[in-house]
Amino acid sequence: MPHSPQSRPLDAIAIALIVALCLTWGFNQVAVKLAIHDIPPLIQSATRSFVAALLVGAWARLRGIALFKRDGTLPAGIAAGALFALEFLLIYRGLLFTTATRAVLFIYLAPFFVVLGSRWLIPGDHFRPSQWGGLALSFAGIVIAFGLPTPAADPHQMLGDVMMVGAALAWAATTLVIKASPLNRISAEKTMLYQLVVSVPLLAAGALAFGERVEAMPSALALGALAYQAVWVVSVTYVVWFALIVRYSAARLSAFTFLTPLFGVAAGHLVLNEPLTPPFGLSVALVAAGLVLVNRPR
Repeated sequence: MPHSPQSRPLDAIAIALIVALCLTWGFNQVAVKLAIHDIPPLIQSATRSFVAALLVGAWARLRGIALFKRDGTLPAGIAAGALFALEFLLIYRGLLFTTATRAVLFIYLAPFFVVLGSRWLIPGDHFRPSQWGGLALSFAGIVIAFGLPTPAADPHQMLGDVMMVGAALAWAATTLVIKASPLNRISAEKTMLYQLVVSVPLLAAGALAFGERVEAMPSALALGALAYQAVWVVSVTYVVWFALIVRYSAARLSAFTFLTPLFGVAAGHLVLNEPLTPPFGLSVALVAAGLVLVNRPR
């Protein structure tokens, strides 16, 4: 009996695509770091959403995709856009209170939230005990790579940690809204545009509220890093991600995102000369073994 798109296992093409996406997102972390000294974080996020909205809109028009047709997706689209903006607002502002290492560990609780939500919202997309074990094994790999967080040193750090958990919830909720709502019947481009168009004013308002401003003309490196985020990461890879969510098991896809912080560490080593610790190889092995368990056929 063929699998429905709600719980379809990942085939070789889907696995190759999601690994490529995680590699791209790993380098995105480096791009944000390269630009952040010249372009504050929420301004970065709002700008890349604005530029990407223009590009995705132009691509959709070129392909003849009906963007303004009444199809019952407006409420879900607005919800997905608000969650998309909330995720990045919590991440960027939360980093002011907690460390990047702690942030990674709390943000990557998102796959667990997706699996839990799928149990209630997506018929047939349920994990077996061995798959839960694989998810835990992959998370253990992340813990080894970044270290187990100690108790929060002060209330501000605890606030930052809570904001990162909130970002993980917003990321997971965005995935579930797309998978379980009428958004799963429309093009990935329109789904992306909902999030971009809604997030631009919200992120811009956040930048204004927190007093962010660009003090001088950004360097060519910062502008290039921002262009990478807007043109490639948001306009292309996010659209591919949303197309995969509709076609395959959201829970299995989310498990693969554990590769992103590992690719981020590798990218930081290659581009920024950040050191690689000896446990990094063990981390990669654990994440890979966990993904094998998650995607093993019944």
